[in-house]
Amino acid sequence: MNKLDQLTPREDTAVYETDEPVQYRVEDGVAILTMSRPKFNNVQNSQMTYALDECFRRAINDDSVKVIMLTATGKHFSAGHDIGTPGRDVTKSFEHKHLWWDHTNKPGGEFLYVREQEVYLNMCRRWRDMPKPTIAVVQGGCIAGGLMLAWVCDLIIASDDAFFQDPVVRMGIPGVEYFAHAFEMHPRIAKEFLFLGDRMPASRAYELGMVNRVVPRDDLHNEALQVAQRIATQPRMGLALTKQAVNHIEDVQGKRTGMEAVFAMHHFAHVHNDQVSGDKLAGFDGKAMAERNKTEAKSGEQS
Repeated sequence: MNKLDQLTPREDTAVYETDEPVQYRVEDGVAILTMSRPKFNNVQNSQMTYALDECFRRAINDDSVKVIMLTATGKHFSAGHDIGTPGRDVTKSFEHKHLWWDHTNKPGGEFLYVREQEVYLNMCRRWRDMPKPTIAVVQGGCIAGGLMLAWVCDLIIASDDAFFQDPVVRMGIPGVEYFAHAFEMHPRIAKEFLFLGDRMPASRAYELGMVNRVVPRDDLHNEALQVAQRIATQPRMGLALTKQAVNHIEDVQGKRTGMEAVFAMHHFAHVHNDQVSGDKLAGFDGKAMAERNKTEAKSGEQS
């Protein structure tokens, strides 16, 4: 066997705190998907990602559903990818939805490259291309990988206490895998957003056109539901074609091909980190990232 193809068995040590990381219900033609790992601020492990995919498929296949809302329990919409909870299942095998092989026993950079093709880049692009309109309903933090879940949705409605942040440059990584930053905001603002890693409040995200509406937190769900129900009165095929048309324009402008290039850079960064520091995330885990976020947020408030 070629040395580059040698397999590296890894033990699955994940322990889940819930069997239902995503809840599903339908209300007046609107499918409501609710991420539910509130103990860990709805960070995304593969269990949650595959559960989301299954719920999206369920909503697409239900002719009574016209619009899909993506919501979350607890204080925060999503604190990003799971990089430190007991349920971090990076070494667990799942039945893939895309035509890539299993990652769990692959060597070197192949391990994360293959996994993140499946559960992050390709899952997000799959969800962006769903024919039914989607609305992200964002409260609290929408951080790093949380941005990907909001950005794949057609509309974003946020509470007035929501904030958006991609602080992964501190890990030496150029933004999250679904790299839509320069489409969600002006390129110069995208650079500021990434270089500084600061929290962007919902009010500024609204000014930049990244968020459709900002409402008091107590009104968030009802506002999103009312918008969804208004959209649901439109013809199904008209909505699908309109969504397809706008997405196509973004792709003509380079969104998809640019994302492929940045995904490669992202994984060069993982390998570089491993070579320099011995850790693909440059020594950070979920707790360390959260503590630094809190420290920097307090420092910003005092300055």
